Amino acid sequence: MRYISTRGQAPALNFEDVLLAGLATDGGLYVPENLPRFTQEEIASWAGLPYHELAFRVMRPFVTGSIPDADFKKILEETYGVFSHSAIAPLRQLNGNEWVLELFHGPTLAFKDFALQLLGRLLDYVLEKRGERVVIIGATSGDTGSAAIEGCKHCENVDIFILHPHKRVSEVQRRQMTTIFGENIHNIAIEGNFDDCQEMVKNSFADQSFLKGTRLVAVNSINWARIMAQIVYYFHAALQLGGPARSVSFSVPTGNFGDIFAGYLARNMGLPINQLIVATNRNDILHRFMSGNQYVKETLHATLSPSMDIMVSSNFERLLFDMHGRNGAALAELMNSFKQGGGFSVEQERWTETRKLFDSLAVDDEQTCATIAEVYAQTGEVLDPHTAIGVKAARECRRSLDIPMVILGTAHPVKFPEAVEKAGVGKALELPEHLANLFEREERCTVLANDLKAVQAFVSQHGNRGKPL
Repeated sequence: MRYISTRGQAPALNFEDVLLAGLATDGGLYVPENLPRFTQEEIASWAGLPYHELAFRVMRPFVTGSIPDADFKKILEETYGVFSHSAIAPLRQLNGNEWVLELFHGPTLAFKDFALQLLGRLLDYVLEKRGERVVIIGATSGDTGSAAIEGCKHCENVDIFILHPHKRVSEVQRRQMTTIFGENIHNIAIEGNFDDCQEMVKNSFADQSFLKGTRLVAVNSINWARIMAQIVYYFHAALQLGGPARSVSFSVPTGNFGDIFAGYLARNMGLPINQLIVATNRNDILHRFMSGNQYVKETLHATLSPSMDIMVSSNFERLLFDMHGRNGAALAELMNSFKQGGGFSVEQERWTETRKLFDSLAVDDEQTCATIAEVYAQTGEVLDPHTAIGVKAARECRRSLDIPMVILGTAHPVKFPEAVEKAGVGKALELPEHLANLFEREERCTVLANDLKAVQAFVSQHGNRGKPL
């Protein structure tokens, strides 16, 4: 399997090199040169498989030539062996043909664990084989940071620096990052928003001279391995609901477009998906594109669903690449015009073709709380605000009641008590046993100005397990 850049000017790489590269040298994102496709008979034969075995079958084509089957199977068994639910991603029924896919049974109670528990193990495997050491710089709007730290904290050859927007993540999200100590773990609170953090990561990849020769690796969803791991649970959910003999639809809370792009890939790999719904909050750039062909930056707002407080959706470039016939030059021109002018539209026929699969909805805080209250009154289930946005979008945008609708349950509600409280839900939420003393744990975090040079100086000073690079 070879991987190419969305902007067409970077060399094609194998999986191992893509894992370590993150962003392509031309500023693009890596995607498979050719996507594997499974027959309906092949997909049907996977029904009843344990999650890690299904994951092996779905992801094996992406790592072929880089990781032997026996080693990859072992990595996957270890990855999903740390989840607290034996089904790994259980489905919970909300009503007749509406389901929540619970993706929060990993160590940090968020869907990011599916990819980042795997990414940490893959990095360990590849770096040990190569005898290399790397630096990870990641940006988080809430959940990626804790999942990345949890997934990489035992990696012997990794120093990890996570940037989060100061005072713009929930307390549980912050503490899940800042209470894990290690010589190789560094939390940085940036006096800015998530887009500022994400821009710093991108700029650091573009010029890595501050690392003095050490390689920089991405854990954000620009890293192909993150997308690859998320494809699996679309197959898992569909197989539970009669797929591939019947189609399934999905509503996906998304800010960076990575999670829903994985669903788009699952469909292109042969899974019968009828509809993909982009569920966003007040920061609605994706909804404005899907509903009106306008991808334009506006002011970023803090909301009760902070993991989606994102204005520039990194992974959207991967979809745009396909929309433009995988023409890297055309895509590079489009992204450059976005950088210069802050917005774009695409040709009407390309947009119309995309809308055959995608719908979207933007949901504000008031509607989010109303949905949490409504679902609790109907079922006794408490939703986190991101999942509630997914439910609201599913109910507003659903094309067919006959086709099962699966909402991706992206986080445990205990991570967002403010939203649950504002929704008027009286049910007490308790942290799982392994996090029961989270609010008593000591925190360690460095607050830095919204300044790229200051961040890069900090990384240079504290890399290599506390020794300057």
